[in-house]
Amino acid sequence: MTTAEYLWYIPNEARPGHRGDDTVADHNSLDTLTCHAVAVERHGWRGALLGAGWNRPDTFTVATALMARTTSFEPLIAVRPGYWRPAHFSAAAATLDQLSGGRVRVNIVSGQDGLAAYGDSEAGQAQRYARTAEFMRLTRRLWTERDVTHRGEYFQVTGSTLAPRVQARPGRPHPTLYFGGASVAAQRVAALEADVQLFWGEPRDDIAERIARLRELSGKLGREHPPLEFGLRVTTVVRDTAAQAWADAEAKVADLAARQGELPEDPGRFQAIGQQRLLDLQARGDVLDDNLYTAPGRIGGEGAGTTWLVGSAAEVAYSLRRYADLGITHFVLSDTPYLREVERQGNELLPLLRTPG
Repeated sequence: MTTAEYLWYIPNEARPGHRGDDTVADHNSLDTLTCHAVAVERHGWRGALLGAGWNRPDTFTVATALMARTTSFEPLIAVRPGYWRPAHFSAAAATLDQLSGGRVRVNIVSGQDGLAAYGDSEAGQAQRYARTAEFMRLTRRLWTERDVTHRGEYFQVTGSTLAPRVQARPGRPHPTLYFGGASVAAQRVAALEADVQLFWGEPRDDIAERIARLRELSGKLGREHPPLEFGLRVTTVVRDTAAQAWADAEAKVADLAARQGELPEDPGRFQAIGQQRLLDLQARGDVLDDNLYTAPGRIGGEGAGTTWLVGSAAEVAYSLRRYADLGITHFVLSDTPYLREVERQGNELLPLLRTPG
């Protein structure tokens, strides 16, 4: 697993208490968010995912501010094609990449959002993913070509050349494009246009099946880019002993259940196919594989909040290695309280993952 990359998660949220976090006062101030980014840097992580949503602080702005206050921190900046035009986004990302010395990563998000609030609309899932594919294709061209002319179904540019240019770096011709989605339409986008397909924390057999399907689809569709890579976004509850980890995990679920009425509604919880796959895991048991905990999904968790890997550092490291054996090379981990856990897992989990054997 020495070639794997490990990122954390920074909660750029309008409301405090994200997934049970304990930072309340000034939780999304520049100083607080900088503390998160500096901790990520100090404790051995490559960077951190910054989520996107209309009701969150603007992700690109937060990423820019944090990069200005760090030296090696690499934000995985979540963006929505309907919120950005591809030429505008490509130029902004190229500029930030140049100013930061090549530290930009991009997570393309196609899930439903408050589209009307920022003037967007869609005809349905097929249109949404077709637009996403075109957004990614044009963004890549703008980063790597000059005098780009594109006449697509959703976007058009004429004679477009970015300034500054994206500088190719070893193993990275341009900022890496991450993407997630489990629907048939999303799989086609990943197979053709993404650099990294991100999975939620599903059982290993399910992940192996999806990897095989995406590799086969890449060949059938005539993928023109380097082979698709794979990543895992999951909550990791790590404690000194397995007993302590499970006790804390169960207490977290109980606490979140008690506060369920205080949490904001998630109208898309049962709409996204990837989210529904996670919720359906509960029918297979509260614990799958060795230590994949599905019970959090009963209380409305989504994404990384729906399934958790629970155990001692050695046990969680073992489970993550098993995912790596399937072909996962990008890991986005987290637990709350975020600041405490970025240090704990950086000091206790990451060394195990980076040690051969």
